[in-house]
Amino acid sequence: MCLLVLAWQVHPRYRLVLAANRDEFHERPAAALAPWPPPDEFLAGRDLRAGGTWLALGTRTRRFGVVTNFRDLQPPEPGAPSRGYFAALEPRAASYAGFNLLLADEHSLWYGSNRATPFARPLPPGVYGLSNERLDTPWPKLERVRRGFRAWLAQGGEGAAELFELLADRTRVSDDGELPATGVPREWERILSAPFVLHPDYGTRSSSVLLLARDGAAYLAERRFGADGACRGESAFELPAGG
Repeated sequence: MCLLVLAWQVHPRYRLVLAANRDEFHERPAAALAPWPPPDEFLAGRDLRAGGTWLALGTRTRRFGVVTNFRDLQPPEPGAPSRGYFAALEPRAASYAGFNLLLADEHSLWYGSNRATPFARPLPPGVYGLSNERLDTPWPKLERVRRGFRAWLAQGGEGAAELFELLADRTRVSDDGELPATGVPREWERILSAPFVLHPDYGTRSSSVLLLARDGAAYLAERRFGADGACRGESAFELPAGG
C-alpha cells in the first residue's frame, strides 16, 4: 500500500474504517482480493511474485493487517524476503527495506516500522494516515485525503462510495508547489503527489475500503486499475456479525 487513512474506535458503528490505495509497478503480477484456500482463513489479494499480500482480513478472527513500504522506486532485490508479523519480524527487521505495518484485532491497533523507535507500539483511538514514510507524516496527498476522510466521519458516513471517491483523486501538486524530498527526481515527486498515481510504469493498482463493525460484521471491497487508470475489475465481500 502507498496511501491509507484509518479510523480506529472513532465511528459510532464501525470499530475500524480503512480507505487505501496500493501503488506498484504495473508489470508486477497480482491476484484479486479473494478468500485464500485452507489452512488460511482470510480475505486478501496476492502478490504473485513473492506470494504474500499487502492487506488482509481474517474471515473468522476479523484480525486485520496492512503494510506499506518506504519510498523506493527501485524493484526489490531478487530473492529478498517478504514481510510477516511483529514477533517474527523484530529480531531481523533491520535486514528488510523500510516498511510500515498496522495490525488490529478486536481490542487493539498496533503500528510497527523498522524505521521507527520503538519498533512497535499500540495506538489509541483516533484517525491515522500512512503513506511511504512514518505514520502521520504530513505529505500533501495524505493530508488531502485525510481532510475528506475526517469530513466523512463527521457526517456519520456509512457507505463505501464516498471513500472510493476520495481514493480516486488524481490531483497532483502544482509545478511550483511544495513536495516531499524523498530522493527521487522532482518530476517523479509530482507524479507521486496525487492520491491516485497515474503513470504507465508505476501507479495505483488497486483501491480498498474496509468497514469493520463493532459486532464483527465486515465489508471489504477492492477496485483494480490498469496502467491507463481505467477500472479493470471489482471484488466485494460481506461477512456476517459474530466474527
